[in-house]
Formats: sequence, C-alpha cells, structure tokens
Amino acid sequence: MNILMMTNTYTPVVGGLEKSIQRFTAQFRKFGHHVTIVTPEFKGMPKKEVGVLRLPSIREFSGFDFSINLPIPGLLSKLVDSFKPDVVHAHHPFLLGDLALRLCGQYRIPLVYTYHTMFDQYKYYLPLVNDAAMGRFLTELSLEYANLADQVISPSESIRDFLIERGVRTAIEVVPTGIDVNFFIPGKSDKVRNQLGIPRGAYLLGHLGRLSAEKNLEFLAHAVLLFLKQEKQAHFLVAGKGSFAKTLRKIFRQEKVDDQVHFIGILKGKDLVDCYHTMDVFVFASQSETQGLVLAESMACGVPVVALDAPGVRDIVKNYKNGRLVFSEDEEKFSEALVWCFKQSRTQWKKMKTEARKTAEQFSIEKCAQRALHIYRSVKIKKYTPRRIQKNKWRMVMRRLKTEWDLFRKVAKATGATLAEMMVGSTDSSSV
Repeated sequence: MNILMMTNTYTPVVGGLEKSIQRFTAQFRKFGHHVTIVTPEFKGMPKKEVGVLRLPSIREFSGFDFSINLPIPGLLSKLVDSFKPDVVHAHHPFLLGDLALRLCGQYRIPLVYTYHTMFDQYKYYLPLVNDAAMGRFLTELSLEYANLADQVISPSESIRDFLIERGVRTAIEVVPTGIDVNFFIPGKSDKVRNQLGIPRGAYLLGHLGRLSAEKNLEFLAHAVLLFLKQEKQAHFLVAGKGSFAKTLRKIFRQEKVDDQVHFIGILKGKDLVDCYHTMDVFVFASQSETQGLVLAESMACGVPVVALDAPGVRDIVKNYKNGRLVFSEDEEKFSEALVWCFKQSRTQWKKMKTEARKTAEQFSIEKCAQRALHIYRSVKIKKYTPRRIQKNKWRMVMRRLKTEWDLFRKVAKATGATLAEMMVGSTDSSSV
C-alpha cells in the first residue's frame, strides 16, 4: 500500500505523537509498504530524510516547538500524482489536517484520522486572546474533523468512549501506539546513577517526557516534594526538556531539596532505556494524554507507574497490579501512593514489576501496525466517502478560529509586537 501521513509536528520534535508516526512508519516499511510523511520544516531537522516532504514554514512559532506550514500551490498535487496514495492518514485536524481533508476530496482518497490530542489541555501553544474559549474551539474542531474522516483511530479505549460520548459518528477503532518491547527489556540500571552521582541503594522516582505546562508538572513537582521531604534518602530523576524546566528547578531549589533532584535532558536509544531501568517508580500526572506512550515504555523495562487517573492512563495503569492510580488531583494522596510503593516488600514489588512487563507486551509494535494496516485496507475497499464540508459544523468552527486569530493579530500589532515581526524573527533565526 501507499500511505500518505500528514502531520503538523515531526522530528526533531520529541513527543508521543512524533514517536507514534516514526514507529508505525518504520514497521509499515518493514512489512513492505510505502510511506511518505508530509510535515513542516523545523529547526534542527535532519539534512537527509527518506520518504519525508518538508513544507516551508514559520519555525518555532511563538517560542514553541511548533511550525506553521506555508501554502505551496501545486506541490502536494505533484506528490499525489506521483505517489498515488491509497490512503491519507491525518494526525491533526487543522493546518495540514485541513489540507489533507481537501486533498482527499479533490482526489477521492480515503481519509483516516488519529485522535492524538486532548486539545483543551493544549491551549498554551496558541497565543490567542481567550485561552479557555480556544481550548473549547480546538476540541470542537477535532470532533467535527473526526466526523469528516472515513475512519477514526483512537489510541485507547477510554478516548474511544470519549469520542462517542461527544458525538463522533464515524467508525472508531482502537489502535495503541506500539513499542519494540524487546528493545526495552535489557538495560543498565546503574549507568545513570553513576553518571549523576545517585547512591546505588537510593529509592529513585523518575519522570521522562516533554517538560511543558500541559503535562501538569507543577502538581507533580509538589506531590514529589512531599515524598522527598519524608524520605530524605530518596531521589527524583527528570529526563527531557521544555519550557517548564526552569520552573521545576525553581520549585525544588526553593524547597531546598535540589540535592535530591537530577535533570538529565533528552535521551535517545539505549540511553533512554538505561534511564528507565535505573528508576524504581515512574511518576506521571498528565491529564492531556490519549495513551501515554512513556507508560508502556517504562513498564516494558519492568518499572511500575504511579499516575493520576485520566483518559489514556487508566487503560495502561491497573491499580495495585502494575502501579498505582490516584483518583483525585490531591498532592497528599499522590505522595501517599508513592509511600505505599516504597514500603512494599521485595516479593510484592517483584510481582508488580512482572505485571508491568506483561502489560507492555500488549503494545507490541508488530501487532499494532498490523491492526492499522487492516484499517487502511478496509477504507481502501470502501473508498472515499464524499462529505458536505461547506455546510458542516467544521466550517463554522474554522471561521470562529479565524476570528480569534485575527483578534490576536490586532492586539499584537497594537502592542508593537506584530505577528509579521514574529514570523520574520523566527524565520531569520532558523537554520525541532
């Protein structure tokens, strides 16, 4: 099959969505299928890429790892004519998602859409006047986009239920992002400890991912603080980077526990695996996930998880079996769950680690990719379903988004920080 992926974010941006596209693409190609990825240009992107079409863009828009693609007339038409995709898979409902919708209508190609993001939690990334309204707009936009697709993929059962409850009528199949389980099994548990000077016997909490506001890291930091103050020999390891890193460091420094906290930056390959293996418990407080890929990765390394109950998370973390779920955003209750883990006997903890590994096996990339390919074949047989886009609610929401965006531009201009200046500055500094 010829599969055309369209996404607003891709390497070198590091996140669950980007990992998902990379892993599925690699597995599809192993199975003998052809994949082309259409995505904007990003600062630091690879100089040579196979099967990737980069669109000229405004890079790192508004200071975030986010690019806005600039329309290039005829470029994608040439790609469609030469590549002849059997299916178009959109990973966002706006920008390139909108373009995917139009391409599918023009060329009568089936459209598959994966609901990766709880958009009401990602309003931080759009510098618009009314953040709360924009969060609602983006959620409404994504739901209406789902109703225009020929098939929707949900990364978890809880997100599928959410979509159905919110009125998505398009057929929905659950296909988690897979992981190479065997890649995560072997690891050097002492490597990171030796590197950072963490005592070998110290109880180590760990967190890995993008350090951004929507990950609920301020709550996580204060919950971990309660535990660190109670258990003076415990340590906390943070891997990743992002705009919230400085705030995290400040929180721990002000509470005078920074000697128990270690930041290690972005890790890849076996360094990433070794980082998981050095942890005793993985901690997670995000409520914006549709799956939580890092949870499956940590469990593949035999590391139980303590997390806030949320869509996507509850599909992986089973309370008292492979970790602990905390059912309210309460710092003390989260800390109590950490204390419970800390006090488990070796025999009990070994059982939890075994259950964690069993859970991870359900997310084999080979199995997940086969399920996705089955969906592609199904929509190819059914073929493209014409949609009345012009009168659909999608167009109404898009117009509202445009109104909000125009309002932001006027405010920016009035304060002397015009959108045009932001664009030029980002472009000039470009070389995720």
